[in-house]
Amino acid sequence: HGTMTGKRASPIAIPPNPASPGGKPRLNLHMRKRYFIRALLVASMWLAAPVRGADPATPRPAQAVADTMSLVLPGTVQLQGWLGDKISLCLNRRVWGLDPEPLVAIIRNHNDKGNWRGEYWGKWYSAAVLGYAYEPTPERRAQLESVVREVIKSQGADGYLGSYDEKDRLTVWDIWCRKYLLLGLLASYDLTGDKTALEAACRDTDNLIDDLERRKIKLVEVGVPELKGVANSSIIEPVALLYQRTGNPKYLAFAQSIIAQWNAPYRTAPQGIHLLEKALEGAPPLQNHAYAIMSCFEGICELYRATGDSQYLDAAVRFGQSVRRHERMIDGSASNHELFCDGARSQTEFLEKPQETCATVTWIKLCSQLLRLTGDPVWADEMELSLYNAMIGAMTPGGEWFSYFTQLTGERVPSFIAHADLNLSCCVASAPRGMLLTPRWAVMTAPEGPVVNLYAPGNASVKLAGGGEVNIAQETDYPVSERIKLTVSLARKQHFTLSLRIPAWSKRTALAVNGEPVACEAGTYAKLEREWAPGDQVLLTLDLRARALPAPSGAPQLALMRGPILLALDNRLVPATDTAVWLSADAEGFVKLKPLVAKPAWAWMAFEAPFQVHPSHFYGHYTTNLALCDFASAGNAWNEKNLYRTWLPQPLFLGNAFASHTWSLLNPHSAQEPRPVIPTALRANEAAAKP
Repeated sequence: HGTMTGKRASPIAIPPNPASPGGKPRLNLHMRKRYFIRALLVASMWLAAPVRGADPATPRPAQAVADTMSLVLPGTVQLQGWLGDKISLCLNRRVWGLDPEPLVAIIRNHNDKGNWRGEYWGKWYSAAVLGYAYEPTPERRAQLESVVREVIKSQGADGYLGSYDEKDRLTVWDIWCRKYLLLGLLASYDLTGDKTALEAACRDTDNLIDDLERRKIKLVEVGVPELKGVANSSIIEPVALLYQRTGNPKYLAFAQSIIAQWNAPYRTAPQGIHLLEKALEGAPPLQNHAYAIMSCFEGICELYRATGDSQYLDAAVRFGQSVRRHERMIDGSASNHELFCDGARSQTEFLEKPQETCATVTWIKLCSQLLRLTGDPVWADEMELSLYNAMIGAMTPGGEWFSYFTQLTGERVPSFIAHADLNLSCCVASAPRGMLLTPRWAVMTAPEGPVVNLYAPGNASVKLAGGGEVNIAQETDYPVSERIKLTVSLARKQHFTLSLRIPAWSKRTALAVNGEPVACEAGTYAKLEREWAPGDQVLLTLDLRARALPAPSGAPQLALMRGPILLALDNRLVPATDTAVWLSADAEGFVKLKPLVAKPAWAWMAFEAPFQVHPSHFYGHYTTNLALCDFASAGNAWNEKNLYRTWLPQPLFLGNAFASHTWSLLNPHSAQEPRPVIPTALRANEAAAKP
């Protein structure tokens, strides 16, 4: 992402924020007025600019700031074992198993008619580019180039490229769909360097800017009124990326003008929504569309890269911290009814439509942005949590489908089909973008050397700043067990720093290089700076003691975590009995687990945990063991008879531990609709793929 060229001021940089008595930054009314006036001046600049695509001869400008950590080159990270198998299933059965022609036809025929089917091509293409980065082949490269050419053929003479007919443009989901189309075009340009895709993105964005001005329409007033413009505002991300790739200041001004619109009254938000200002203040996230708001902050991260204005980064980081504090649930996702919902507090209650998979994906993507920009391992901790629990838990065992919502108590339910002509829903289309991002952040690079964020069997080849390349091979079955062996392979001795993430939950960590102990601290990177020789070995042992975590709301409930893995009761392991039990933890909150001897084939992990039974007031108490499995395996029969739960009331009455018939709450429209199933055609493909 370019080289450090020094910070430059944003044209509408927010004034410095004085600290409030509580230490939180605050913008007073006078400062808000100044900010808004400056934004209007910038808006007038881009409105006066000629509407045309960037000159193809214009070189891509260096970004104002460089990432602290960078993504490794395509094809250089390979994951094996359980996680590698899950990624391969998603890639081969969900991404490459989909025919993109019907998605292209939606754009070619402009027949969305108030719907959001136009998003599907961009989501598929972005995921496919990630898939190609993981397993690059000439055949897949040719397919990606061919598909994007077909999309570009649909661009109108006026520059419009989208799924809406002319009379329906700038209504409902038109701008939202164009956001994903732009992301697809930019992914194509970044992959191939073919400026045809970049020029098409410029022309489409120019058309949008021109159309909004010609029709005197505010972008935040387009779309579903209840969303207050947050969905369409998320187009900031591709527009900021377009500025980075062209240097055309009109695109930067357009992205910043959207932020200015948040701070002024408009039809559906008489007080404005002030997303950036409230993030800087550390306020809880707006209880609106979770996935769209997080996507807006992905765009704010790109504005920071483009401008170097530190307040964009501050806002994104504080927003991420606020999501962790107020909204992120114990398995690494957020939302109810697709909205932020004070989820950290309310997660022990029975939520009707919790944890949209699109929200899981976007949280992972935002954390990836924050990790790249800040180098703070907390964001890698967050991605690991989301990946192993909410993300993989939402994927069907065959990898061909996903859930729309994920309950913490209830059953696994396949996503309903939003568009029968395409056999898709937004979450099924989004999910691979979260899964296939994993290899890109598993191992990254920093100026001083490689950074290992994720521990899994496999290997990574990383270019070194001083020239040459290092291969890092991991031997482990983590997080099943706690030991990770890393072997360094080099052509010759070289001096660099190998950084290893030490998760915040790992309070007792052992680290050694070639048998020599090295000190490390939880919640940081262990930075191993030395002259490395071929065959050097690092042994890392993480603390996988199970932790009983109390409910953030103060409710008398506990959840059990083992490393990054949330554990759950599953009714295939724990039958209903007329017994009340209490989870047995020591004074520090740790629970002693034993691996389940007769672990069923359907479970990745299964353990026995001690629970106390209190048959009398003062005496006769005894301990019994109950089996729990990893959250991703819980409920993985994906039927209404297979029930699970995570949060455990104290005491837990095993006679009604499992809520049944919860699928009826997950149907988006009516409980009278039939229980969703994986499409028959996909099941047939899965059966055909079995040996």
